[in-house]
Amino acid sequence: MKRDRISEIAELIDKRGKLSLKQLGEYFPNVSLMTLRRDLFLLEEQGKIIRVRGGAMSVKDVQKTSGVPYTKKTAMHTDEKIVIAQKAAGLIDEGASIFIDAGSTALYLAKEMRDVPCNVFTNGLAVATELAKKKNVVVNLLGGPLIKDNLSTASSFSSLYFADTNFELAVIAAAAFTPESGFSCGSQVEADLFKIICKKAKFTYMMLDSSKIGKIKPYTFAHIEDINVIITDDAFPTALKEQFEAMNIVVL
Repeated sequence: MKRDRISEIAELIDKRGKLSLKQLGEYFPNVSLMTLRRDLFLLEEQGKIIRVRGGAMSVKDVQKTSGVPYTKKTAMHTDEKIVIAQKAAGLIDEGASIFIDAGSTALYLAKEMRDVPCNVFTNGLAVATELAKKKNVVVNLLGGPLIKDNLSTASSFSSLYFADTNFELAVIAAAAFTPESGFSCGSQVEADLFKIICKKAKFTYMMLDSSKIGKIKPYTFAHIEDINVIITDDAFPTALKEQFEAMNIVVL
């Protein structure tokens, strides 16, 4: 019965954490992929899963480490975030030393990263917990007061923490962007942290889904000229892409 199948799908995704549509098809060989896709839509409407590109992930799995507010952010614009995370993950080489921020896009990046030897600094609790599942990734968690909205840490001592550390790549997701105001976020202490990170890193990659364009948060932490690569989705405006490329910034 349909009801039994949908309940079983929800249980499978809760158990596995994440399943692709192809994997679901293997569990239900007599059910079409179109029907399974409709089942996922229904489960998402019921708040039991988060649809991602090509499949779904468990709400409970995210809530275990991130709580309800963060989970709600994670569930917004999921397709765009997965695309961006997959692109970013493909740019991280074995042996790299990198900083990854605490946002929901960063959590998807942590899930998509290969389990290869690398050194990661992060101010995100959920990101660190996800990376801890990978045996070859060394995780360094920044201390400081907890910012509950996005389960991040940052403090006025961040500059001291990073004084004698080295990482060549910073991967940050902006909460908002306009060409005039640059890349911004909602926390001053986090903005100060990101300024330090951008100066410290040899290369700064900005993850920016198109829904953030045209929005302004209270605290600017970087401008266009401060970054090297923009990682975005298919809805990124052509005119803006041309503006970035004219400044020798790669747009992916």
